[in-house]
Amino acid sequence: MTEPTTDPVPAATAYPPAPWEMVGQLWLSLFRLREPVDDLRPAGVYGAAFVSYEPGSPLTYSELLVARPVPVPDGRGRRVSITDIWVDSPASVAGGRELWAIPKGLCDFDLDSQRRGPLTTTDWSASFGRRPIASASFTDVSRAMLRVPFKGSTWQPGIEDTGGEERTAVLRGSSKALPCRGRWDFDADGPLGWLRGARQLASFRQADFRMSFG
Repeated sequence: MTEPTTDPVPAATAYPPAPWEMVGQLWLSLFRLREPVDDLRPAGVYGAAFVSYEPGSPLTYSELLVARPVPVPDGRGRRVSITDIWVDSPASVAGGRELWAIPKGLCDFDLDSQRRGPLTTTDWSASFGRRPIASASFTDVSRAMLRVPFKGSTWQPGIEDTGGEERTAVLRGSSKALPCRGRWDFDADGPLGWLRGARQLASFRQADFRMSFG
């Protein structure tokens, strides 16, 4: 199993109990990967997202994640499995790994977002120190949208922090969601270099989301 490279997080790192009641902003793009990378990253559709968890959340931090849809065991519907993820909060790393088997690592983020009337322009980047992972730019008018509900779930294969046990979580909430313009760059030598050849399908913004996760 391939897990993100990360600085060690102390075993005693405290984190909030589940569920986490989060608020913030999300930018998501969908990609189609033609060739499999490994057992956890087969060919198919993936979502790459930058997320900002803002004050009002039990933890405030930035996040970069890549996830793919996986079937529900009873055959009714699909859920997502997170294959790669980084945050800038040791508490989020510890909680994500121990509560939900989400293989979080630590990295650094830069975020610049500006509004002009209904239009928002946003630039993100994530890196290990000076080693880039990914960057993205977005343009959207999602804040002008009415709030709509969303619901989903995650499934994660077991990791060392859960004693090898797989974990699931339910997420539900609401946001102001609309398609947007998005442009990504994955560093060829970075841990997401395998997405450089994937075809970008669409991009979306979830503005001002309110979400319960756990």
